[in-house]
Amino acid sequence: MAKAPVLTPRADDFPRWYQDLINKAELADNGPVRGTMVIRPYGYGLWERMQQELDARIKAAGAQNAYFPLFIPQSYLTREAEHVEGFAPELALVTHAGGKELEEPVVVRPTSETIVNEYFSKWVQSYRDLPLLINQWANVVRWEMRPRVFLRTTEFLWQEGHTAHAAREEAHDYAAYIHRHVYADFMVNVLGIDVVLGRKTAAERFAGAINTLTLEAMMGDGKALQMGTSHELGTNFAKAFHTEYLSKDGTQELVWQTSWGATTRLVGGLIMSHGDDSGLRVPPRLAAVQAVVVAIKGDEAVAKAREVGARLGAAGIRVHVDDRTDIPFGRRAVDWELKGVPVRIEIGPRDLAEGTAVLVRRVVAPGGPAGKVSVRSDELAGLVPGVLEEAQNQLLRESRERREARTSDVRTVGEAAEAAAAGGWARIPWARLGPEGEAALAAHSASVRCLVAEDGSVPESDDAPGSVALVARAY
Repeated sequence: MAKAPVLTPRADDFPRWYQDLINKAELADNGPVRGTMVIRPYGYGLWERMQQELDARIKAAGAQNAYFPLFIPQSYLTREAEHVEGFAPELALVTHAGGKELEEPVVVRPTSETIVNEYFSKWVQSYRDLPLLINQWANVVRWEMRPRVFLRTTEFLWQEGHTAHAAREEAHDYAAYIHRHVYADFMVNVLGIDVVLGRKTAAERFAGAINTLTLEAMMGDGKALQMGTSHELGTNFAKAFHTEYLSKDGTQELVWQTSWGATTRLVGGLIMSHGDDSGLRVPPRLAAVQAVVVAIKGDEAVAKAREVGARLGAAGIRVHVDDRTDIPFGRRAVDWELKGVPVRIEIGPRDLAEGTAVLVRRVVAPGGPAGKVSVRSDELAGLVPGVLEEAQNQLLRESRERREARTSDVRTVGEAAEAAAAGGWARIPWARLGPEGEAALAAHSASVRCLVAEDGSVPESDDAPGSVALVARAY
């Protein structure tokens, strides 16, 4: 009798495969309140590595970490009309606390533009206080009607940056810098996910912003996922909260602002971009465990596995030694496959006798080296770094080739909707589609993910000549 697959095949049922992988790889569980999630240690380890990589880039961009309260007075949100209107359906409101009804309800943080501005207005007095560049790592709550673990949850983790500048050009340039040199650099070079950098349409931009820059990625089923956004807020919040500064000329001026964020949705994007029918495949530059050394059985194999692990660690590889010989080897091998560790090294009695080990690649390139080979154990520390780099490059290559192969140029709304329904992306001139065509796409469960210039750059305005709309179904 054939052995049942550990996961539902992706081609049979992609959503079921996604949920199976999250469960089997021990990434997360559903929380007790609808729409919440419990992130398990292995899944949280992925998020921690994402935090580390992003945090380093954010700090290199000049921002400092701070923390603002989870509870925000309801009156703060009502000061910026477009902002409160945009978030109203998602707000969680606290009306009672300490056994009493509150004089003013408080909102559980959906995002922090309002409370940040309350304090920016106190901290900024003069042009000498600018630019003010702040980031926070926090949780937020947006009441989700269609929850899906990591992708859409009522509570999720993220970083949110908030900045204030003396001039519109400075804010514009900083939002663009975050977009390209923080987010895109991380997503392409660490996550190994090929992203399209673009501009949101007016209908899709962040509530209260004058411009939203986005990073869109194609998932394994052809749908799009918004991986992160960077917003120019103009002076909208500065007007509402009187965030002003004394200029060099002695006049009171409003600050120009940005905000930008990326969330635990990135874990979902990682799964759907790189996962296969055997489980997750973690890009080596992200992986908390780049190589696992598995002792198959026996004390001598355990000792050798620890020795090999020490050599790999000394070579700068993030390594884990699995010496749980009381657990069947086959079960452990499947577990590490599910978790997507880039390299697995197996050491058993036969390997000890021959001075070898079995090296197993989690990412196998078509026409490339075999996925499973026997190598001399004393050569592993020299071999594994190259194997890891090959895996990193292959995952990015697959991501890019999938997007290119499944993106088509179209001329009508119907053709764009048809391409999206077939599991792909469509490119259509924005001048041909326009806001009316964009609205018509909603009936086909499709949307304009972003606008790009013909040369692939980001348009400088909503109506920039030659702009192309990318249309897809999205998570």
